[in-house]
Amino acid sequence: MEFEPVIGFEVHAELKTNTKVWCGCPTTFGAPVNTQTCPVCLGQPGALPVLNGRAFEISLGVATALNCEIPRETDFDRKNYYYPDLPKNYQISQQFRPLGRGGWLDIDLGAEGTRRIGIDNIHLEEDAGKNIHPEGATHVDYSLIDLNRAGTPLLEIVSTPDIRTKAEAEAYMKGMKSLLEYLDASDCKMEEGRLRFELNISLRPKGSSTLGQKVEIKNLNSISVVLKCIDHEIERQTDILEEGGEVEGESRLWDEAKLVTRTMRKKETSFDYRYFPDPDLVTIVVTEEQKKRIAEELPELPLAKRARFAEQYGIPEYDAGVLTANLQMADYFEAAVRAHDNPKSVSNWMMTEMIRRLNEAGEDAGAADFAVRPEALAELVRMIDDDSITGKIAKKVYPLMVETGRMPSVIVEEEGLKPIDDSAIEPVVRKVLDENPKMVAEIQDGKMKAIGGLMGQVMRATGGKANPQTVQTLIKKLCGVE
Repeated sequence: MEFEPVIGFEVHAELKTNTKVWCGCPTTFGAPVNTQTCPVCLGQPGALPVLNGRAFEISLGVATALNCEIPRETDFDRKNYYYPDLPKNYQISQQFRPLGRGGWLDIDLGAEGTRRIGIDNIHLEEDAGKNIHPEGATHVDYSLIDLNRAGTPLLEIVSTPDIRTKAEAEAYMKGMKSLLEYLDASDCKMEEGRLRFELNISLRPKGSSTLGQKVEIKNLNSISVVLKCIDHEIERQTDILEEGGEVEGESRLWDEAKLVTRTMRKKETSFDYRYFPDPDLVTIVVTEEQKKRIAEELPELPLAKRARFAEQYGIPEYDAGVLTANLQMADYFEAAVRAHDNPKSVSNWMMTEMIRRLNEAGEDAGAADFAVRPEALAELVRMIDDDSITGKIAKKVYPLMVETGRMPSVIVEEEGLKPIDDSAIEPVVRKVLDENPKMVAEIQDGKMKAIGGLMGQVMRATGGKANPQTVQTLIKKLCGVE
């Protein structure tokens, strides 16, 4: 029997605020342990939470961008469970009246077009602290708790189970990350835990409309790890079903060392958490005026920007899609084009040299931190366009720009990479022609393909510093075929 996966996601994004969601403690990453706490985020008796208005407005912006229905009234509830990094023994979240329901995200599947993935709900909650497990120590049977993260505003976005393939799952994760960055809702630094995914996956017979037993894999902080989980879970669940067994509903963790998922605990239901309205927090009223203002303040979103790039700059749809998938990349491109108006050449350099280096640097590398600034790339393209350097010289200059951050004009001057004068090219061309009489004869007989071979020899002899157009013109002239 052939099975198909049914996939949904819970996306957890730490919001880009200076303070926590219920108190004034800072949210700075990497601060000394337990230095960003107060009675509220430590859950001490008598401490009362006060909603961070900025966190709520950011959340409304995300819900609006995801086409959600935003209710007039929304509440906060207590999700009760015990875990060492949850000092109150409950999490303030939203269960009964979340701030958004029934939205969607259109994902880009390249040549297959776009596909709409439903959003079940969006709700604002608080993050927990962090368990620290000592590494390298022997005979250690304990963990430590850092509560700096406890109370950080956390937006949870729950999709409907609309995803059917690993490619769609990847497009959804990248699309959601891109949207959050465009909205400036979160910096989405996955290596810092700012963006985390929980994968819900089940299998069912292909063609069936009945959902299989869902398994949840928690706290995945890398898109590449999620994709590995999908592969493993499809294989694991397929083996169970083909052997006549039943997949258990449970929460699992990813074991990177063994490249498998393993049982964490049996899956809880909402009943297990004993949700009830938080008595310390009032109902929040969202006015129509507030909804309208937030909608009007939304920035240009990824799919709209992609369409504009293709139309305004005349670059291929594929290029536009790659360049707008990340806001930093899109801003970098437009800054470079403003400095030198040659969109296609700027795009070509970014699509090849720049993106390759960013990919080598890792999943979270961004254009904002790239050593080659937009104005430097623009200058390189301009130098090629006005024949100040050849394309071959540019290929030598670019790695030095990446390595040092220097402008290309400075590198060309300091490294002695200036093109040779046209007057100095003719002696080299004459020498190459004298050494290749057979190829000269072919050209004189109308076999122009031989020009390419002669040009290659001239370019090698000049270290790539000769102007290719000048070389070609001289070869034709000296062969008498102008």
